[in-house]
Amino acid sequence: MTPEQLLPHLPHLRRYARLLTGEQPAGDAMVERMLERLLSIHGKPEALSPGSVRTALYRSLVKVLSEYGAPAVPAAARGVIDERLMAMDPVAREVFLLVNVEQFSLAEAAEVLDMTPADVAHHLESAGRDIARQIATSVLIIEDEPLIALTIENIVTDMGHAVVGIAHTKTEALSIVAQEKPGLILADIQLADGSSGVDAVSEIVAGNTTPAIFITAFPERVLTGTKPEPAFLIAKPFQAEQVRAVVSQTLFVRG
Repeated sequence: MTPEQLLPHLPHLRRYARLLTGEQPAGDAMVERMLERLLSIHGKPEALSPGSVRTALYRSLVKVLSEYGAPAVPAAARGVIDERLMAMDPVAREVFLLVNVEQFSLAEAAEVLDMTPADVAHHLESAGRDIARQIATSVLIIEDEPLIALTIENIVTDMGHAVVGIAHTKTEALSIVAQEKPGLILADIQLADGSSGVDAVSEIVAGNTTPAIFITAFPERVLTGTKPEPAFLIAKPFQAEQVRAVVSQTLFVRG
């Protein structure tokens, strides 16, 4: 294996190791051990195809991690994403990161982890359940179209979240949050009585960190360059899978 073959993969290997161990220095140490092992085993560089180089490197890294074990990293030193990942089943975490972060196919991940594609699919489903359990929260929906509101409600409840209320106006939204404290807000920006979902969200999240996702047919009215501007926005018409993905992403990165 030549340096030219190896170098392009190092940033990705470091990322994978860092996410598996929960800390950059610990991850880098695992990659360093892997490289030392490869250099001692393959004293004479061996030319491999690009695809097999990538798979071989990740296989070697996984082997090093399994033999040495991930160093203990204090919870206080971890970020939110690291905490969520470390709470997952270790094998499910490996599969989740290989497929969703490193973009391996199920067959490629199976080769890296020395298991069948069916086993990879099983662990990927387990990872999905782990994530859903960790991020389950209460949701406020601000939407004046009853059918759209019902569709959103069905999507988030199927994901394991609890809907604390559906508001059709800003006044209704503020009334609901006076009684319930949602962990996530899904809001349209133009409501039936002429009130603004943006204004409603601004008042609700003032002084706290409740995440909000705007679902709107008029994204240009939200992305104006003024504050507050949403980090997550879904344009109408939307697909259910799109809503699920954005909701999961939003909650996964928030504490």
